[in-house]
Amino acid sequence: MKLEYKIIQSSNASKVSSIIALFIFIIFLLAPWWAGRADIRLLSEIFLYLSLASLWNLLAGYCGLVSVGQQAFVGFGGYLLFALTIFSGLNPLIAIPITGIFGALISLPIAFLIFRLRGAYFAIGTWVVAEVFRLSFAQIQSLGGGSGSSLPVAIVKSIASSKAMRESLIYWMILGLTVFILLSVYFILRSRRGIALIAIRDNELASESLGINITKSKLFVYIVTSGLTTVIGALIFLQKLRISPDAAFNVNDWTAFVIFIVVIGGIGTIEGPIIGVLVFFALRETLSDLGSIYLIMLGCVAIFVMIKAPKGIWGYISSTFKIELFPLSRKLKKIKGE
Repeated sequence: MKLEYKIIQSSNASKVSSIIALFIFIIFLLAPWWAGRADIRLLSEIFLYLSLASLWNLLAGYCGLVSVGQQAFVGFGGYLLFALTIFSGLNPLIAIPITGIFGALISLPIAFLIFRLRGAYFAIGTWVVAEVFRLSFAQIQSLGGGSGSSLPVAIVKSIASSKAMRESLIYWMILGLTVFILLSVYFILRSRRGIALIAIRDNELASESLGINITKSKLFVYIVTSGLTTVIGALIFLQKLRISPDAAFNVNDWTAFVIFIVVIGGIGTIEGPIIGVLVFFALRETLSDLGSIYLIMLGCVAIFVMIKAPKGIWGYISSTFKIELFPLSRKLKKIKGE
């Protein structure tokens, strides 16, 4: 009898967690029947931030592209949604996926410019791009200029006949997009391209020497994250029903908080943003009444976590208890041959 081996990418913890995740998804899917309107809006916000954090984590945690200008695509998605619905007469539900296509397309010339930069210069470059977007959209008077504009009532009513149904429909779209992003990130990282990204994360020089096209891999991730971030932006401002340059391209709301979520949760892990967003909203709901002290407390929490657990909360849990809910590592398992 000879021993044979097979590669496995699952564990008992991952199998149990997938069953629990399915159960939780069903509960959230039925939220319009058991939660109030305020709870629905809070859940929607949590899912939107989780989506943004997961995409930023894929961009920075696996490709090393530390962007501080993702608000460019959030704002672009919001403004493009308003433009498509107001000027082209498209139904918002049809316009939302179109914004993702435009977001992916516009990321190509942006990548051509900022991919020439490295490290801190890349981060500054992304912020400059976001500022260019903000100043440009502030000049479009047909969309309200610097003061912004609201979606016309007729367009809002075209989403659904009643306010409750409209809010539920937008919530389901946000939930569906969040699940799609999490699964997309997971399957990208499990694919051959994901192996290349993990290699780039661990050692960019060594991965290049093994024949990995680093620029092509990073460009693929940048285009994907840009397109999906644009869709998130469209959903954010479809829910708000009003947009302005300062709100659409706010670096604190759409980038700084997202980075905080990823860093405290665990950068370079799929589970990290999930843990981070729960911690962030727990702190926000309990400390937001303190005003500016709330932001100071967030900073203190971030510093404490980075000192005590440099890999984030999930990084500490994973290394201590050897748990992997989204298994990416490959292991050899012995099987009996004939």
